[in-house]
Amino acid sequence: MSKQRLYLKGNEALAYGALEAGLNAYFAYPITPSSEIPETLAKEFGNKKYPEYKFFLQAASELEAINMVLGAAAGGVRAMTATSSPGFSLKQEALSYGACMELPFLVVDICRAGPGLGNLGPEQSDYFQATKGGGHGDYRLIVLAPATVQEMALFPRIGFDLAFKYRNPALILGDAFTGQLKEDMEFPEFTHPKYDVSSWATTGAKGRAPHILNSLELDYQKHYQHIGKIFEKYKQIEANEVLFEDYLTQDAETVIVAFGIMARIAKGVVNKLRPKGVKVGLFRPITLWPFPKSPLKKLAAQGKRFLDLELNTGQMIQDVKLTVGNDVTVDFFGKWGGVVPTESEIESKLKRLEVFAV
Repeated sequence: MSKQRLYLKGNEALAYGALEAGLNAYFAYPITPSSEIPETLAKEFGNKKYPEYKFFLQAASELEAINMVLGAAAGGVRAMTATSSPGFSLKQEALSYGACMELPFLVVDICRAGPGLGNLGPEQSDYFQATKGGGHGDYRLIVLAPATVQEMALFPRIGFDLAFKYRNPALILGDAFTGQLKEDMEFPEFTHPKYDVSSWATTGAKGRAPHILNSLELDYQKHYQHIGKIFEKYKQIEANEVLFEDYLTQDAETVIVAFGIMARIAKGVVNKLRPKGVKVGLFRPITLWPFPKSPLKKLAAQGKRFLDLELNTGQMIQDVKLTVGNDVTVDFFGKWGGVVPTESEIESKLKRLEVFAV
């Protein structure tokens, strides 16, 4: 598939991106609007193009699926699951376990409207769960937010690389729009890195001491030290693994902050208004955790105002406000319930904020 231009849905591109990245094992319970991911991976199971792809299992529940991922990840393999918002909620306990056990694996959440069963339309209202730790205890997931079908194909490789580099679960946070959007894209040539798992994976203890992966430690001091070690690791991730897109912000007076599909729509607004002399730019967090605080602070220090755009009632705006401080203007525009704003609606919001004259 390398170097071919293909016309794929975002979900299909993500599935092929995982295969190209050397996926070994996939376990999931199908749920709309992510179902094309297991459908594609089921279709490609046994394909000699992907010799490392050894296991595919449709679980009987979301709980089964994520715990199968924990078991496979403990063996040092590249394991993945995909779901949508209600299923992501069911996986939270196991994500907490996996983070404490320091297991590297990849989770995909193609968000739909909520709360509850909601509907099948796109939302970004899983931001809190993804970035703050939806399960119990102190932990973090590495969170990547794609905005195009091309990025849906690329991010599984990045996710696996970061997960194994830091021995921590990674999450790709998409939405029904990016999952169902179909456009042409190109797969790059991937090389399959050999992750060194010899120091921790449960691959059999013949000739060595056993490796024990466990989230239970009844000695309080030992558990204190373990969590402290994990949070030192999180500091390294925050220092070294921030990804973002900075688009026409250098001379911008107003900067739109948005991620995923909303950033893509916002870029269209920027491109429409720039020829009219409106000094507006776009700042797109690609890693939602670690959140790109330093580059956003620099923009705030330059006296810019911000408009936070989200497909929810306002979640990332908390991180934006905490980053830029109380002396900086941060406005919000959101849609929810599966309703996606148009470029004209965003433009109208900017007019109401008197960013430019009507």
